[in-house]
Amino acid sequence: MPWIEWYDSLTKPSWTPAPATIRLIWTLLYPVILVSFGFVFVQAFRRKIPRRVALPFAINLVANVLFMPLFAGLRNVPLAAADIVVVWATIPWCVIAAWPHRRWVAVAQVPYFVWVSLATTIQLSITATNG
Repeated sequence: MPWIEWYDSLTKPSWTPAPATIRLIWTLLYPVILVSFGFVFVQAFRRKIPRRVALPFAINLVANVLFMPLFAGLRNVPLAAADIVVVWATIPWCVIAAWPHRRWVAVAQVPYFVWVSLATTIQLSITATNG
C-alpha cells in the first residue's frame, strides 16, 4: 500500500493538519533550518564558535532526516515517535547553545520549535492510538 494510503488509514487527532498543510509548513521551515544550521556548522568548522555549539544542531539534523524513513518507509510508528521526541528535545538545546554566540540563530528556531511541538503531540497521539 502506498505510504499516503497507509497514513490516511491511521487514527489521528481531529485537529491534525491536512498533508498539504504539513508540506507547506515544512517548505517554509526548511530554508530557515538550512540557513541557521548551515551557519552554525560553518562557524564551528571555522572555529568562530565552539564546536560543541554545533552538537545539538547535528543531532537534530540527523533525527529530522531519519523521521520520514522511520515513519513512512519502515512504518514504525513507535520508533518514529521516539525520533520526533529527539527532534523536539534538541531544539531548546540548540537555542541555549546558540544564544551566547549568535542570537539570531537561537531566535530562528522558535517557529521550528512551535511546529515540532505540534507535530510531536500528533505523533505521540498516533502512536498511542495505532501502536
